[in-house]
Amino acid sequence: MSPRRVLLLDTGKEWGGGTNSMLALLSRIDRGRFAVSALFYRDYARGQGPALGAVLAAIGVPLRVLPPAPPPWWEKPLKELARVAFSWNRGRMLRMLFAIERRTRIEPAARTLAALVREGRFELLYLNNQPGSNVEGYLAAAAAGIPAVQHCRSTPALIPEVARIANAHAAKMVCVSEGVRAELLRQGVDAGRCTTVYNGIDCAQALPDRASARAGLDLPADALVLGSVGRLSTGKRVADLIEALAVLARERPDRDYRLLVAGEGPERERLARLAARLALSQRVRLVGFDPEPLRLMAAMDIFALPSASEGMPRVVLEAMLSGRPVVASDIPASRELVVAEQTGILYPCGDVPALAAALARLAADAALRRRMGEAARERLRANFSLERYVAGVESILEAALA
Repeated sequence: MSPRRVLLLDTGKEWGGGTNSMLALLSRIDRGRFAVSALFYRDYARGQGPALGAVLAAIGVPLRVLPPAPPPWWEKPLKELARVAFSWNRGRMLRMLFAIERRTRIEPAARTLAALVREGRFELLYLNNQPGSNVEGYLAAAAAGIPAVQHCRSTPALIPEVARIANAHAAKMVCVSEGVRAELLRQGVDAGRCTTVYNGIDCAQALPDRASARAGLDLPADALVLGSVGRLSTGKRVADLIEALAVLARERPDRDYRLLVAGEGPERERLARLAARLALSQRVRLVGFDPEPLRLMAAMDIFALPSASEGMPRVVLEAMLSGRPVVASDIPASRELVVAEQTGILYPCGDVPALAAALARLAADAALRRRMGEAARERLRANFSLERYVAGVESILEAALA
């Protein structure tokens, strides 16, 4: 039997953890059962590394780039008018903005996509983002008469109209965590469509050496290195981590604490100013985007995730693989990955003193760090392997096609 033809649609603008998880899936998906082609609106790159097209080509997935059509001239003034006219009612304002977007962008894009689906004789449309950014995919699949499967990789924010479209046209929703599934249900998506499949990571891959990782990053061998990896946006709350470092440095001025922050985003300059204001510029390293997160994890003693919201943070899986204890804000996604007091420590999101206390406790106890790191690695192997992740997605694609 010939493999089923699947078109993957990604409407994203930048490389993130969801991109890495998508690529991990595509690198291992059963080519005897699924022939996947990719359609992206932008061929975005990974920092200074290769763009998606080259990475996809290396794993045998053809990519077609379809730049979004420019909106009509009247779209922007009409949206501004809607924002002013309905400023008193946010729900009505969002519905009006969606109606404009549907007319000017979504429906034209859906017609184009449906034509490409028919031309390529695809049997399933696989949507890689979250429902609010994939509406044209649902409409295109319906017009072409094929099923659509949504992989919801981040915490969704849906207006009722989008939930209704998803219920009408999405055969299945793959949720990266139970927290994401709960949000979809709360926002009106049918429970029967939603199945949780956790992201996975290759547990057998070679890990970088700690000493060489630190040397490459110019970090002292005996420093206590805290670390964070991710987009530098307000929701990631990296500022909390810098403020917690200030507490640690004050309480133990004799200790060489360092903070390694990897990622790019709109908060970078503000974080640099905060570190300078707290006299921490020599301790805080903003290293930008790094295509080798495991090298960063190897250099760390403790990984921290202070985020206010996450879908299913791949960086925590990378920390677990590296045998690093995780200090994370007590949000749904972190609770599903971190077993409190066994593989890491959870603290109330935004509580800087609690974050500082958790970091200080681990910093003072190398044996505790080692026990938690080993327990984290074992938990990863048992629950978040790449094989388990790929098999879960394959079964959902198979069910949708059936």
